Amino acid sequence: MTSALHGLGVAGSRPVAIGHAFLLSDDPMVVKQSIDGGQIDAELRRLDGALASARRHLEGVRAQVSPSTPLQIAELFDAQMMMLADAALVDATRELIREQRVNAGWALKLQRDALVEVFEAMDDPYLRARGDDVDHVVRQIQVFLSGQTPQVALSQRDLADHIIVARDLTPADAILLRHRGVAAFITEHGGPMSHTAILARSLDIPILLGVRGATQILRQHELLVVDAAAGSVLADVDERTLAHYRARVDSADRHRRELRRLLKEPSTSGDGEPVILLANLELPEDVAAACFNGALGVGLYRTEFLYMNRDTLPDEEEHLGTYLEIIQGLDGIPLTIRTLDLGLDKQAEHLVAGVGNQVNPALGLRAIRLCLKHPELFLPQVRAILRASAAGPVRLMLPLLTSVDEVDAALEMIAAVRRDLRRDGLAFDPLMPIGGMIEVPAAALAAGALARRLDFLSIGTNDLIQYTLAIDRGDDEVSYLYDPLHPAILRLILFTLQAAAKTRTRVSMCGEMAGDPRCTRLLLALGLRELSMHPNALLEVKQVVRRCDIGAMERALAPMLDDLDEVPPETLLDTLAACDRT
Repeated sequence: MTSALHGLGVAGSRPVAIGHAFLLSDDPMVVKQSIDGGQIDAELRRLDGALASARRHLEGVRAQVSPSTPLQIAELFDAQMMMLADAALVDATRELIREQRVNAGWALKLQRDALVEVFEAMDDPYLRARGDDVDHVVRQIQVFLSGQTPQVALSQRDLADHIIVARDLTPADAILLRHRGVAAFITEHGGPMSHTAILARSLDIPILLGVRGATQILRQHELLVVDAAAGSVLADVDERTLAHYRARVDSADRHRRELRRLLKEPSTSGDGEPVILLANLELPEDVAAACFNGALGVGLYRTEFLYMNRDTLPDEEEHLGTYLEIIQGLDGIPLTIRTLDLGLDKQAEHLVAGVGNQVNPALGLRAIRLCLKHPELFLPQVRAILRASAAGPVRLMLPLLTSVDEVDAALEMIAAVRRDLRRDGLAFDPLMPIGGMIEVPAAALAAGALARRLDFLSIGTNDLIQYTLAIDRGDDEVSYLYDPLHPAILRLILFTLQAAAKTRTRVSMCGEMAGDPRCTRLLLALGLRELSMHPNALLEVKQVVRRCDIGAMERALAPMLDDLDEVPPETLLDTLAACDRT
């Protein structure tokens, strides 16, 4: 009888995989052992030997990564190798060996637990997920301390079309196993911001995260069906069900081939309306994916990675070098750079003197608020963005605006930077557009005033939904309430568009909703003509755009706008889909 387990699915363009289970063994058991003073030096040497072996192992894995793999994935190994020398991990572990007189494995476990606790207390979901990196590195060291062989050695076996089932996977595991032809991953741990999830999107392989009990319930070598779109894995599948999923795999392969044919087609609706499809970038290396999928520009480049995993602030030249690299890769299409959106957490705390913890960091000193209070964060980045504008079409975008006072203060600082650049004889585009993000209800309701001061607006639906509906989308207990089609969200989007139209101010959308094909018709019918999304979503959305009759959709939507609370989302979407041109 078919059984099912459920988790968080990361689908990409390959939502379904069929293969035999390959269960990876769990971590080596770590037992506390007391040592006497004469054994301390031996334990310290044992720790150093395991650190050296772990470094050699990671270097070997990095060398095996295909040249076609995105650079940021290879850089994960660099970050983990740096962690092998990090004082917070290594020196603290040595001190625990000396002070508590315990074996190296136990001391390492204690320090790992302390560091992960710090990360888990952070508000920002990306930084919170970095605790996984500590866990992955410590696991590699523990393997060598125990005298075992790393899990990834299993990748030398013939694992083509197998489905890996594991408690968790390190980036090294994921990449090497993918290159061995693995069909899918199932892990008991991990969330949407974990490196495993990020890698799954980049490697275009289906994955299920957070499948509780997977390594105990699923059996070695049994046939599994992973449906990442539905967030489920099926075992003991009958022939009829298996045939259904095999047909879905074939259909997905044909669909990907069909999408590639759209690459050189114009992004125009069925009734002739041009729609600008842009890419969101996390790292400079994402430029290749944006261009490969036909982006007409970059609607959101998040710059936070420049501040991650370091003890000093990036200076103007580092900012400038990064932006120039991206501009060169984009080859003339426009780039929108969002100024930093660091939250009030340890990452900001150790970079900015005087910044302390607050009761609710999500509502505290972050994004533009942090920049206005600490110009030493903001001004070097603004100077670099302006200087980069001399090399290609660049727009600057301010995050998390809530009032016109913030806009006025930011514009005054930007004007002062322009004067300084002229004085210094440095080139920049004096007409570089400056925009702001609509991410909180206050900004949406003040959109008219913001539009009068700015050159463009961009609706960031991830935070707008979170703040409007008063939920933490990273909290599993309330994530079911995270609804982009909630009537309040639709009204705020419409209000923003109507307010901006009065000053003919451009409005785009750059949240996850913009890249969801099921929302595309609704967004176009509301009036949006510029959408920015993950590069892998571009062709899916383009396909929907080219089928749309926007005029017909606007006429169909109009009578429903005054009564959105009474219209089920499915009815709304089905009504608009019926307007497609065949």
